[in-house]
Amino acid sequence: MPATPNSPVRAVVLADSDTRWKWGALTARALTPGAEVGARLLRGRATPTARQLADTGVAADDARETTLTGFLDEVAVPPAPHTPAVHTPAAPAGGDRAAPYDVLVLACVGHTVQAVLQGLARRWPDTTRRPVLVTGYCGVVYEKLTEGLLLRHGADLLLAGSPWDARRFRETLTGVGADARSVATWPLPFLGGTPHDPEPAARGDRPFRVVFAVQPSVPDGPAARRYLLDRAIGHARRHPGREVVLKLRSAPGEHTTHVEETPYQRLAARVRGGLPANVRLAYGHMGELLDTTDLLVTVSSTAALESLSRGVPTAVLTDLGVREPLGNHWFTGSDCLTSWDELDAGHLPEADPHWLADRGVTAPSAAAPGAGARQALAELLAEADGPGLA
Repeated sequence: MPATPNSPVRAVVLADSDTRWKWGALTARALTPGAEVGARLLRGRATPTARQLADTGVAADDARETTLTGFLDEVAVPPAPHTPAVHTPAAPAGGDRAAPYDVLVLACVGHTVQAVLQGLARRWPDTTRRPVLVTGYCGVVYEKLTEGLLLRHGADLLLAGSPWDARRFRETLTGVGADARSVATWPLPFLGGTPHDPEPAARGDRPFRVVFAVQPSVPDGPAARRYLLDRAIGHARRHPGREVVLKLRSAPGEHTTHVEETPYQRLAARVRGGLPANVRLAYGHMGELLDTTDLLVTVSSTAALESLSRGVPTAVLTDLGVREPLGNHWFTGSDCLTSWDELDAGHLPEADPHWLADRGVTAPSAAAPGAGARQALAELLAEADGPGLA
């Protein structure tokens, strides 16, 4: 039976990294207020550690690691005895064949999402109601747009992080002859937070804080990464009254979605003479660090969107060019593209407000962000029979 107003929605998030867990959990809770949300962390190279989960700032209720097969076993309803099946999980006690969850949020890379969709299509009885399948992207979509969308196609809701993304998604899917009705605009759920207040630094209550949000694979070469570190250190030396913070993604031995071949910790340890007194490395929750940030610097991290949503001056570096492999081309037109030379000279970028609105960073005051996605989910949950899986 579909969920009713008197029965709480049961949701579970399948995530394969710390950043996708953060997106998936916040999405599940915002899409289904009051829902019971479980966490299933896919066992693999990027399975988040307890420290990484804590850094996301999103507590994981009923969290445990799982394999892809284990997840399918857990969420799929066993077919009736007369229905042939490749794999038949043990039937729930009492013969109840109702689905254990109402909503599955697939916060994984595209190939994993495709594997879950195909796995459920093979296991799910045609006559049995199934959960609503939700997927999307946890940040900036700057590469493999067509491939990624087709891998995720087949979910009931394909969430786009901005009006601009929603247009691109629909145009791409329609252009290859696929159904684009599943696309719904859903702003990145971790945007917002405490608005930027420049007064404490201006009064001297604390140093002007520059945060360099590093990325595990952008840029990917040691020479380029050493250059960016040297420029951050140089900025600190030119501005001794400022504090420069290198916001790190993972500790040694931990992994994220992308492999980090040359960690900044290792490069920082090799700086001749050591780091200046006004430079430090930091882990932790990005939102808490942004509470006291006066300038966010990055190559193309999604942290730029978090920063912009708070009104923090945000610099997207052009020192290595503006190129698709770097992802900074996504910020073209934002007025945030900046070099270290400009930052050394005191420049503080001001983002274009129209660009911010179109990229989902800000929303018109009259708009209810994500209202369409919530309505679509409510309608799917209210259906007497869930949609079929192709």
